[in-house]
Amino acid sequence: MHQPKLTPLELRIMEALWKEGRLAIREIQECFPEEDRPAYTTIQTTVYRLEDKGALRRAKKISNAHIFEAVLTRSEGRGRLIDDLLDLFGGRAQPVMAHLAETGKLTLEDVREVQKLIKDLAKADRLGRAK
Repeated sequence: MHQPKLTPLELRIMEALWKEGRLAIREIQECFPEEDRPAYTTIQTTVYRLEDKGALRRAKKISNAHIFEAVLTRSEGRGRLIDDLLDLFGGRAQPVMAHLAETGKLTLEDVREVQKLIKDLAKADRLGRAK
């Protein structure tokens, strides 16, 4: 499935849907902190754009309000964001990992977890090819 590119506001809206489930536009707006809350019409326009991108859909209608739910998963949304970031570095993860390590945001435990994931993926790949 094609993963749509999301703006920061679109990601924040998707985060509300991932966290809360199905929401009306007013409920999405209320998920934003009051001091940083976009206008209702801004949320509405952005939700409709997300609908056009296939990231969310209208789940049902209650009276006048459409209720929206995420189609794009949190993992897919994060994956696209990470892919876009890596594209800035020619597709290489090493510069990003080096920065994370230098700033203390990448721990030895994080590295161990990734090593285990890589081993598990390689093992699954070998088993898949052996069939």
